[in-house]
Amino acid sequence: MALYALGDPHLCLGADKPMDVFGGRWEGYMEKLRAGFSVLTPDDTLVLLGDLSWALDMEQAAPDFAFLAGLPGRKLIVKGNHDYWWTTKRKFERFCGDHGFENLELIHNSCALYGEFALCGTRGWFYEEDRQGTHDEKIFRRELGRLEASLKAAGEREKLCFLHYPPKYRGYECPEILQLLHEYGVKRCYYGHLHADSIRLAIQGESDGIDFRLVSADYVNFTPQKVLD
Repeated sequence: MALYALGDPHLCLGADKPMDVFGGRWEGYMEKLRAGFSVLTPDDTLVLLGDLSWALDMEQAAPDFAFLAGLPGRKLIVKGNHDYWWTTKRKFERFCGDHGFENLELIHNSCALYGEFALCGTRGWFYEEDRQGTHDEKIFRRELGRLEASLKAAGEREKLCFLHYPPKYRGYECPEILQLLHEYGVKRCYYGHLHADSIRLAIQGESDGIDFRLVSADYVNFTPQKVLD
């Protein structure tokens, strides 16, 4: 039994928007993902850190969900900025039940348990986008609330945090999210979103008492990264 994490698979089995057009590491990425997912066994848990599918709604995302459901083990999904298919947790659960996707779950205003650990997370947000007039304060505050709800749901368990947006990277940090991580005693935080040239900005390792790890698919060669045995 092991816990894995992977961000940004950008599946496109239901939407014609393959990432191969970006070239480089993304060429043949669906085949790379299939090979990478081979590390999973039926007893494993995989946390997917957003940008799961290019689909615009759940019906269009169904082939991507079917692909994931066909992989061994439990899948926990955090929202990304490109997950336009995302809906309420109740609607997602009903959709998965109707289609037989029994091993897919959302982390949304909630946490999931893995042994003695609590798996917490949300999409997060880039607070400094406000400088360009594109940041929505209401969305940002909502994300803070969702993260705190997830952390509170964990109770006294040791918390692992999974975010789509990095709460900090070289030259940037989101103090409100970092404050929550410290307040609730988070010692390990995994994130995605950074690709291509942005990868060089990633913070890897311990920073101010928290161990940060980038797990975006193209950075980790499309292979889920082991978090816990």
